[in-house]
Amino acid sequence: MTSASAIPPGFHGTAAAAGIDLAGRTALVTGAGSGIGRACALALAGAGARVHVVDVDAAAAASVAASTGGRAHVVDLAQAAPVGELPAEVDILVNNAGLQHVAPLTDFPPDRFELLQRVMVHAPFLLLSRTLPYMYARGWGRVVNISSVHGLRASAYKAGYVTAKHALEGLSKVAAVEGAPHGVTSNCVSPGYVRTPLVERQIAAQAAAHGLDADRVVSEVMLGRSAVKRLIEPEEVAAVVLWLCGPHTGHLTGSSLPLDGGWTAT
Repeated sequence: MTSASAIPPGFHGTAAAAGIDLAGRTALVTGAGSGIGRACALALAGAGARVHVVDVDAAAAASVAASTGGRAHVVDLAQAAPVGELPAEVDILVNNAGLQHVAPLTDFPPDRFELLQRVMVHAPFLLLSRTLPYMYARGWGRVVNISSVHGLRASAYKAGYVTAKHALEGLSKVAAVEGAPHGVTSNCVSPGYVRTPLVERQIAAQAAAHGLDADRVVSEVMLGRSAVKRLIEPEEVAAVVLWLCGPHTGHLTGSSLPLDGGWTAT
């Protein structure tokens, strides 16, 4: 797919290249079995962090845990009880898990709308409530919420996703304000379309709906508002997440970093 080319030459997303050492730190990454979450888990582990790999897919979680030397947790984040059993002793929390549903507002299933809010808003809230006391006690913490350009802009037919990501942006800002006196930062990374299983499924669905090939769906439908005409790679998002956990970002909090190829600039 020419319009969705891989990471450009010269990109170095490793911890060594970034000069970041997270030895002695513990991270928890949700939705870590694939896509952005997997890339984040690998990047954080590469910097020396012990990683809790949280995913609803047991095989995927186990695979990433094996690759990172971390621990797998098979959890449905739509259910509050198992979320409350996840580790609380965490220095770095990456709220990444998400899902999508596309339908007009008039036809959007209420149960599906509620599901998106539970996974992408309620679960991050519960995890913040659970992990912030430990970060406060240690005087250091990093919360990184994987939002989306749809946390800053709206698109038709994505009421559940856009609402959830806007809410996550607000939750992140509250965590930033409350966490600041304790050495805890909270930020959103808000990418455009990333090459993930979720987006690949959207490409296939849009190709079928519009009668277009996959390349045209990416360039004309998905990237129509982006100045950079290629999909973002998960590793590029993970590199920003890793940087936010590094030594030079203590004053960067309450922000949203739009990794969107210029979408929000137009």
